[in-house]
Amino acid sequence: MPPVADPVAAPPVDPVGVPPAAGWAEGALGAVQEADREIARWTAVRARAVAAFAASRPSSVDRPQGQRGAMSAERWAARPELLRAVSEWATPELAVALQAGAVGAEQLLERSLTLVSRLPGTLTALESGLLHTGHLWPLLGKVAPIADDRVRAEVEALLLGWVAARAAGGRVTTPGQLGDKARREVARRDAAGAADRLARALKGRGVFFRADDRVEGMATVTAALGVPEARALVAALGAYADALDDPPGSPPRSRGEKMADCLLELVLRPGKNALPPVQVLLTVVASVSTLAGGDAPGEVDGQVVPAEMVRALLRAVSGFRLPDGAEPAPEGAGSDGAAVPGAGCAGAPGPWEQEAQAELEAWWAELELRVLAGALGEQPDRAPAPPGDDSGLEDTRPEDAWRGEAWLRDAWPEDACPEDAWPEDTCPDDAWPEDGRHAGEPCSASRVGGTGEPETGNRPAGGVEEGSEVTATAAGEAAATGDDDPGAGWWAAADRALQDAGQAACAALQALGRARTAVRTAQAATAAVQATWATGPAGRATAAADALTALAALAEDQREQLGALLAATAGGGLADRPRLALTDATTGALLALTDLPELRRAAHCGAAACRRAPETCDHDLGARPGLGLPGPTAGYRPGAALDRFVRARDRRCRFPGCRRRVPAGGELDHTRAWPDGPTAAANLAGYCTTDHRGKHQAPDWTHTQHRDGTLTVTTPSGLTATTDPPPY
Repeated sequence: MPPVADPVAAPPVDPVGVPPAAGWAEGALGAVQEADREIARWTAVRARAVAAFAASRPSSVDRPQGQRGAMSAERWAARPELLRAVSEWATPELAVALQAGAVGAEQLLERSLTLVSRLPGTLTALESGLLHTGHLWPLLGKVAPIADDRVRAEVEALLLGWVAARAAGGRVTTPGQLGDKARREVARRDAAGAADRLARALKGRGVFFRADDRVEGMATVTAALGVPEARALVAALGAYADALDDPPGSPPRSRGEKMADCLLELVLRPGKNALPPVQVLLTVVASVSTLAGGDAPGEVDGQVVPAEMVRALLRAVSGFRLPDGAEPAPEGAGSDGAAVPGAGCAGAPGPWEQEAQAELEAWWAELELRVLAGALGEQPDRAPAPPGDDSGLEDTRPEDAWRGEAWLRDAWPEDACPEDAWPEDTCPDDAWPEDGRHAGEPCSASRVGGTGEPETGNRPAGGVEEGSEVTATAAGEAAATGDDDPGAGWWAAADRALQDAGQAACAALQALGRARTAVRTAQAATAAVQATWATGPAGRATAAADALTALAALAEDQREQLGALLAATAGGGLADRPRLALTDATTGALLALTDLPELRRAAHCGAAACRRAPETCDHDLGARPGLGLPGPTAGYRPGAALDRFVRARDRRCRFPGCRRRVPAGGELDHTRAWPDGPTAAANLAGYCTTDHRGKHQAPDWTHTQHRDGTLTVTTPSGLTATTDPPPY
């Protein structure tokens, strides 16, 4: 293999400089770890090399848009933005070098440019061994699309620091865990951008067919949906499958087979099947800020989703009016948020509107004066720059390009035709009037300063010897040649064409000025809307440091709606009473799980003689137990409150690296077997079915759990991995 050039080679990294979170294994497994470390490092080297190769193949060598043989406008528009500066022929060249397909080569090209230009810290983490190649996907998919460079750099640094801190504490970080963390941070710090990307993605909803490349006769149907709908669809199909029994005598079907059969029955034969009605259980987690219209993301069955999607789902299933996060349009704006001149509380535009309008009026006034001056033979050298135009573009026409109807004084440089003015250094047959004079003669013989003496027919006044003062007009040229039509001749046609081009350029500058002003006006309007939102209830709830501050920021009717939702009992679209999660503000750990009736009971002294309402009792509550972990259960199976708490705390399988949901029934396991270990929160953990079996059947594995739910798993080779309950 040829050596990699120094500019793109990664610096040497000590393979034990950043040890794996679980430690180094002995023997063959340790060799696997070292190989994975090298794969990550060389992935970074390859990304830098591909980016350097792309830089050597600029798109400037391609045919420009609109030219015959250039890339079509549709393909160019669909090309990733990072690749628009790269020649379209870089992809096939890379494909040949790597024996790859065109699609794979273009994906590698885009991915490498993204890492080098948008995620430099991620490349460094790959080189040091902090990340492996699987970690790239959540960073490329969630962090790289952030448009704001500052926000993107902040999120990348935060995520890499989070992974490093976990590794230092012996916590293994899988791509799934990193993806969840990335979703939350992006939703918090780039809410507007995330909403735009979600809106575009929802426009792409659909059902797609793909033939199976592995087995003839099979195919895959994919439905691209929002998270709540997708979760509900899968849960409903699972519930249908669980309610079905195989017909007597038929071969048994797996749950997946039953779900596929139910899908076909429901879609292809609606109303003609005997499938029983089912209910779907979705667990929705939302903060007070989210319910108040803020930007804090929520969860649907453990999947991070944007705040507005959570609110829309809760509005649909509960019937309660929850805020949508949108603030009323600022005064002086129309129903679509656009500025309305003359509107507002005082009947006048806002300051930013007044500034934009004054600037536009001044520009038009200046342009009008200059146009009038040009009509009097005093047109300036340079067209006025449109408002907001800081490009520095100037009118490069000669200073007296058009004065009355004078010809271009500088039509040819150095009083001579350009070298490539005519093919084979001869004037075209129609270069001069119809009598054919000078047709086919050498160009040097037909211009002043050449070997021949030209006629004074239709030729440019600029075609004179140096020092001459000829400034003949078109009418003068016509008189000299005896032509009655001063507009005849190809030089006059060229004159008119240049005039038309000048007018078109002026119109383009005017349109550019209006466009720039419109952009600035839209930016100012967006800033005004954002400022209004930030000072409203939703913005204050988003900025609140805790739930109590967020509640204080709400309007009275919002608090009433929230209270009504929390007081609702099971029924309708709600499968259970809404619960309140008390969490640690620093770590996000679940401390207590309660509901509104229990809160009211906890706020009462509990004395039978007390006549105060539970929510207003102000007696001494020091002897009351308060909120905290549910108590242990005497028997093997946890009580309802304990079961609910552990499932809410864990939500996903606690085995290191697993991201499956804890099943709705069962799969809570004692870390120390009962009755040696109690049936308590500190001794219970949620697992998926497979890892639950592994805990009991895999030889020489040990599981240790602490009071806060932290679980440490030790492998037969001595590696240790620690997992924490997912934070809220």
